[in-house]
Amino acid sequence: GIGGAFQYGLQVSIINSPAEYIKSFISETWLKRYGSSPTEELITLMWSFIVSIYSIGGLLGSLAAGYLAVRFGRKKAMLFANIPALLSAALMGLSRLCGSFEMIIIGRIVAGVCGGLGLNIHLMYAGECAPRKLRGVIAITASTAIATGKFAGFALGLREVLGAEDLWPVLMAASVVPALLQLLTLPFFPDSPRYLLIDKKDKEGCI
Repeated sequence: GIGGAFQYGLQVSIINSPAEYIKSFISETWLKRYGSSPTEELITLMWSFIVSIYSIGGLLGSLAAGYLAVRFGRKKAMLFANIPALLSAALMGLSRLCGSFEMIIIGRIVAGVCGGLGLNIHLMYAGECAPRKLRGVIAITASTAIATGKFAGFALGLREVLGAEDLWPVLMAASVVPALLQLLTLPFFPDSPRYLLIDKKDKEGCI
């Protein structure tokens, strides 16, 4: 769940804390570029776009999850989901340094792709690897990972942690930690028995 449903929960909650700082950043960037302050309605529109575009990325990730899981296997597909996580972290983390609020928008949609992939493949991979007696319990780990991700996002967003004005780009790039953690640990995991048997025709590997 670290690189699966956790990423979804983290991104859903992490965007709430730096709202005012990101709006100020949009206003300052707009003023520097065009020499005039944007209207309050425009800032609200841009902020709404940043928040909601995550769902578009999630839709794209969900649509691609089935193909990737069959084409490359559940484990490799989960590893692939970390690429958009790292890319989104880099884009959002460097947005203020580069003076580009567009990087936050692109980072959010890419983070959505990660969330859509991770959430779907997590359920598939965990369910297929679980022993029959533990399948129900293992399937619930997706919900647990989402809740843990949301809690982590709220905790990191506290002003005493990363919710300060100077640290909001670091907060937005927090998804890099679970992504790297999964990239270091998941290669040692087995692949799904169902994938090995049905898609790869590897009966010995499945057993």
